[in-house]
Amino acid sequence: MSNSDSYPKPNSGVPGGVRQPAAAPRVSAPSRPEQRPGVPGSVNATAQRPPAPGQRPAQGRPVAPGQGTPGLIKPAPKAKVRRARLLVSKVEPWSVLKMAFLLSVALGIVTVVAAIVLWTVLDLTGIFDQVDGLLGTLAGSEGGGFELKKVASLGQVTSFATIIAVINVVLLTALSMLSAVLYNISATLVGGIGVTLTDD
Repeated sequence: MSNSDSYPKPNSGVPGGVRQPAAAPRVSAPSRPEQRPGVPGSVNATAQRPPAPGQRPAQGRPVAPGQGTPGLIKPAPKAKVRRARLLVSKVEPWSVLKMAFLLSVALGIVTVVAAIVLWTVLDLTGIFDQVDGLLGTLAGSEGGGFELKKVASLGQVTSFATIIAVINVVLLTALSMLSAVLYNISATLVGGIGVTLTDD
């Protein structure tokens, strides 16, 4: 005969009328809430809770410079003055010749213009007449036989100034080139002229 306990007996309290075999009760683990990935612009739920009474609101810690919010900016240190000591060991004679020629030509033009302007000012102020009267008084002739304008006319003064300017151009150019050559020879012996450069 078959044992009647091996068959499931109907149970009126269980749906379906079948009593389930007795087993150890299973305890299900609490399900974790579904975590959604952080959305930009969303605020954490803990940050939305109001602070408890008597509790200070959370304040952000000071951030070091370079980590988010910039901190205090220190003034830049004052740059030290740099100095460089250089030696002028050689001067190019050709460049000295060109510069001396241009400067001497400019000086000659200034000489001629200054002579013309000076003669015109002396003539307008009556200096020539006064000098003629003084020379006539010293010579004892009342007629005033000596006239300074005839001896030193405007044309003669201009010609004399032009000759002086040309001579200055030749002499200054030659002396400048000669000086450059002599400096180069001297610099090979003593090393040249020392120059110190600094940053202002």
